[in-house]
Amino acid sequence: MITYFPVRDNIWLATAEVSALGTVSHPGDRRSVAGRPAWRVREFLAGRDLLRRLLAVAAPHATDAVIEPDARGKPWLVGYPGIGISVSHCAEVIAAGVAVGMALGVDVQRPDQVVSDGIVRRLLGTNAPLLHGMSPGRAAEEVAWIWTVQEACVKADGAGLAGHPWTIPVPPRTCAGRWGRFVWSSLRGRSPIPLSYAFAAVSIEEEP
Repeated sequence: MITYFPVRDNIWLATAEVSALGTVSHPGDRRSVAGRPAWRVREFLAGRDLLRRLLAVAAPHATDAVIEPDARGKPWLVGYPGIGISVSHCAEVIAAGVAVGMALGVDVQRPDQVVSDGIVRRLLGTNAPLLHGMSPGRAAEEVAWIWTVQEACVKADGAGLAGHPWTIPVPPRTCAGRWGRFVWSSLRGRSPIPLSYAFAAVSIEEEP
């Protein structure tokens, strides 16, 4: 089953299990996975399938556009620099996002059963003590929510892990905030699995 989240004007998100998505996709998508392991091909094409289904809802004129990575690896729609796109994979779950007129980053995470104190300190910094007193499972879920925000922000920026997402301050139990020029939001209470997105407040004007 695919779950659609119309989160705000001009931004749409969707999530689905890999098993609910197809693997026959755009010819350009299939060329992109040439030579990759079978499991990666399945995951990648499922992500593209979900993204193109979402484009059919949010920007039908761009549904069949070629998708290429820019110089930093961030995917973009060739010929449609004003449409931000993002895809995230985690443990058989796919999330995709489309934003008309904005840069966009999306991230989804299945929480671990427990997380180490080192991971908590690395991702939360001075906010780490705020997790004290939580059960191990609840703390792991909170860390997953925080990591989705951090990842979504650097994906929207196009930097990925090179942008040091773990340095982005995200207080526990927070649903929305800002990081530089980006606005971020977590779908707490709407998504059963940690899911967050970030977008630029300014429009994309030039092709990568």
